[in-house]
Amino acid sequence: MQSFVSYLRGDSSDVARDIASVGVADQFGFFRVNGARPGDGVQLGIAGSVFAQFDLGASSYDLINADYIVGLPLTVRRGGFSARLRVYHQSSHLGDELLLRGEPSERIERENLSFESAEAILSQDVGPLRVYGGGEWLFNRSPESLGRSVAHGGVELRPTAAARIGELARARLVAALDLKSVAEQDWRTAVSARAGIEVGRPRDGSDRGRRWSLLFEFHDGPSPYGQFYVRDVRLMGLGFHFVL
Repeated sequence: MQSFVSYLRGDSSDVARDIASVGVADQFGFFRVNGARPGDGVQLGIAGSVFAQFDLGASSYDLINADYIVGLPLTVRRGGFSARLRVYHQSSHLGDELLLRGEPSERIERENLSFESAEAILSQDVGPLRVYGGGEWLFNRSPESLGRSVAHGGVELRPTAAARIGELARARLVAALDLKSVAEQDWRTAVSARAGIEVGRPRDGSDRGRRWSLLFEFHDGPSPYGQFYVRDVRLMGLGFHFVL
């Protein structure tokens, strides 16, 4: 769970081409059993986030879409293996300004989109690589025609080697590729990629502490924005990501 601010250039002329994407997210672990080694254990927590997009081409920077997510993640780690089991709720809403654009016959129709999901993701660290995969099962769906199944996987590269910036920080290159296919989109695959630089404090371990990153971002396939889930979109831009 990370917060971020990104500028994205899209190919959708009917909604927005220049997009500011903003996320506010955090999580809190309220029960934990530690394992034999540092970092190992089982933790149950609560996590919440809001993801919103704004049209930078509009005079008032119209809100396009907002996704609200709250969940209960159960995470497990043992050595290089880790897993996340999560039940969460998501609801998505269009911005008022977007709903009022143009003539009544041309306006975007709002979809009452909300659902709960049971998710399972397994992960394995292989040196500087982390490979993960799993899926979701949606229930309490609105609309009821919303597909139930989601397949999700990807790979991350986070080298241990880092450049030290005096006593202030340490920086390293990072990259990731994420693939997601949803039954609702006839199993078309959404491809997301990020690469850039991650900066943390020198005293923090490779997987601990506060970090921020500056990342090039790319997305191609079904839209990641809830109200536009039936549309395909290509996005490219730059984002600043950080942990609260």
